[in-house]
Amino acid sequence: MASRLAVFVSMLVPTGVLAAGGTIELEQANNNFSNLSSLQRGASYFTSYCYGCHSARYVRFNRLQADLDIGEEQLKRNFMFAADKPHDTMTTAMPADKATVWFGQSPPDLSLAARSRGTDWIYTYLKNFYVDESRPLGVNNRLLPGASMPHALWELEGLKRAVFAEHEDAAGNVVKLFDRYETVTPGLMSGDEYEQALRDLVNFLEYISEPVKIQRQRLGLKVILFLVFFLVLTYFLKREYWKDVN
Repeated sequence: MASRLAVFVSMLVPTGVLAAGGTIELEQANNNFSNLSSLQRGASYFTSYCYGCHSARYVRFNRLQADLDIGEEQLKRNFMFAADKPHDTMTTAMPADKATVWFGQSPPDLSLAARSRGTDWIYTYLKNFYVDESRPLGVNNRLLPGASMPHALWELEGLKRAVFAEHEDAAGNVVKLFDRYETVTPGLMSGDEYEQALRDLVNFLEYISEPVKIQRQRLGLKVILFLVFFLVLTYFLKREYWKDVN
């Protein structure tokens, strides 16, 4: 099903790519890594729209279950499509040879996508698919022109067409610059709902790129508090030792 195909196939282009004669600035994802509800929704979006093609082979289902507070039955029913045991990793069931035929290359593993590209890049990328009849799959992307993939989340966002306006540059050449998007087919979500869905998905991708991040930050806070307490204790101890000397 087209809506459940790859979210990312090629992620090897520099951040400030040119798009139809102009540059596209990255938008801030503003995702909240500590929001458990957001992570749960993001996990659901990932398994529904990304997991059919992409793997996350550094993440085990039982770790996902523990960190995201997912029940065992829900885990088996909604997440473990290509696995038999909770300690299995999130490996896609798509054969590599078929993926190569469909997309020209095998869809990459997304375990470290958020760390390699950054959450803002992924968020901007997902927001900028548009209809382009000249492309083999009928869509293009402003951040990654010529990406060989479908718009995986088109059911949620709908389909939109990019409108480019012609401008004359300093050298007198006519160039096309992006002007706006026009809706072609409405999606299941409003614009705000879709943006929140993207933030949830990006949030989940950030989580799987470093599942211990929350624990690391909590431990770091405890260490800092201990050092502050120890500093205060040391200060008063020093005063007690040196009061007779002074």
